[in-house]
Amino acid sequence: MDVVMPQLGETVAEGTVTKWHKKVGDPIKADEALFDVETDKVSTEIPAPVAGVVAEILVQEGATAKVGTRLAVIREAGGQAARPAAASAAAPAVAQRPPAAAPPARDGRALLSPVVSRLLAEHGLDARAITGTGRDGRITREDVLAHLAQRGGTQPPARTQEPVPYVVADAETAPLNAVRKRTAEHMAKSWATVPHVMQAVEVDFSRVDQSRRAAAARWKQREGFSLTYLSFIACAVAAALPKHPRLNASFAGDHLVLHRRVNLGIAVDLDRDGLLVPVVKDAAAKSVADLARAINDLAVRAREHRLKPDDMTEGTYTITNNGAGGTVITAAIINTPQVAILSTDAVRKRAVVVESGGKDEIAVRPVGVLAQSFDHRAVDGAYSAAFLNEVKSILETRDWQQDLNR
Repeated sequence: MDVVMPQLGETVAEGTVTKWHKKVGDPIKADEALFDVETDKVSTEIPAPVAGVVAEILVQEGATAKVGTRLAVIREAGGQAARPAAASAAAPAVAQRPPAAAPPARDGRALLSPVVSRLLAEHGLDARAITGTGRDGRITREDVLAHLAQRGGTQPPARTQEPVPYVVADAETAPLNAVRKRTAEHMAKSWATVPHVMQAVEVDFSRVDQSRRAAAARWKQREGFSLTYLSFIACAVAAALPKHPRLNASFAGDHLVLHRRVNLGIAVDLDRDGLLVPVVKDAAAKSVADLARAINDLAVRAREHRLKPDDMTEGTYTITNNGAGGTVITAAIINTPQVAILSTDAVRKRAVVVESGGKDEIAVRPVGVLAQSFDHRAVDGAYSAAFLNEVKSILETRDWQQDLNR
């Protein structure tokens, strides 16, 4: 079976193989770690799709390849390797040789991968001062980190470490890492090309709060993490989107693609390293408890660089949770090609006017703002407002205790 470069996000076109966990001739089990790949969005470990023996490795460590490029061949147990590169006359030329094995440059050194080039530029290094250990003398990411450690007398920085700042007169600059650069590029493009409109509603979270507090201690003991407002909001959004399909959509040229499945992207903050948006698939079919587990799992694995390729694809609508920062209202930038994004801000106790027995009374209620940014090419204000009020109604009236027990 051919092993190809996976799609690690809708907008990612290529990835860099940073490590092979197996060599040619090694046996491997299905789902056992085969190689590590790094893109501008994520670094992750890719498992073997089948069990067998590694018959060929076509792309070496440190090399960059386009999505869909053959990286290796696994000979399945009891079978033969698919289209062996050395024997198949019909195989395309790219399969006859490792496609990412770079030819030597004019100075005799191998060409540099984008990851290595960025590291060299960020640290002001000359490639000629570093001994490459990769194929044909190619400099790998690990070679650069080892050189930095030797030069500075420190251990190589971890992948998640904040870029080293440089002092410039009475200020300092902090180079953007790969994820932050990609986030910046994507957000700038979205803001420049999409006509954003923001609308917001206030939500009384009393029913949510009652159920959440009643279940909090038992939930934390059983699940190991806290039950937050985000899970309830995600559940309400997933229930409302099928009634408003033009918001569960993607823009494609001069038309919209209306998605049947509700796949919620959940923005995960990597501190100062940028944002990732892993996806909860088929959210409309999940209870609030199921969504809480799924969201927590994605957030933990995102911060530990353990997301799988499938975790980053097929999103149809995005939620960004700013409430932990105490914000009141946020106009989020749309995660294109999607057409809308919802920001969930802090829930605070407020004095509000409520009607009781035909009279207006002042009561203290937990209130929060839900703000939706939408693409005005896809929908108008009335459509967006109807969706927001549907979400508001679900949050304020549903029997959440019963939903938690599902």
